[in-house]
Amino acid sequence: MIRYSLKCAEGHAFDSWFQSADAYTKLAGAGMVNCAVCGSPQVEKALMAPQVQHGRETEPATAEHPLAAPASAAEQALAELKRKIEGNSEYVGMNFAAEARAMHEGDAPERAIYGEAKAEEARALIEDGVPVTPLPFLPNRKTN
Repeated sequence: MIRYSLKCAEGHAFDSWFQSADAYTKLAGAGMVNCAVCGSPQVEKALMAPQVQHGRETEPATAEHPLAAPASAAEQALAELKRKIEGNSEYVGMNFAAEARAMHEGDAPERAIYGEAKAEEARALIEDGVPVTPLPFLPNRKTN
């Protein structure tokens, strides 16, 4: 992994991690590196100093302007809904369609579940009278 200091055409400075120098070159060449502040695709490497341990503690750098505005009422409501569903339901992942069908047919204990299903699987559940509804958010996923 390699960290680059970057800046956009608007003068915003930010850091980003890349798998390698070649990965940065490929992503930047494909226009897939955007400014973390304004989203501008015109990004270039900025002058960097090596990170050196100097024995004294410093205050962490803070952005002049926050990267994201405070959540709107709708975003806050959606986040609260997600917290409630995740706190009171069992995540069954890609087994959602099979679990929901098994519960509907009495082959599995009834409980609150959420997970993921392909569009065809969800359509089949609805056609068969299994009570399901799409959720307005994606499940949390672990990333490397």
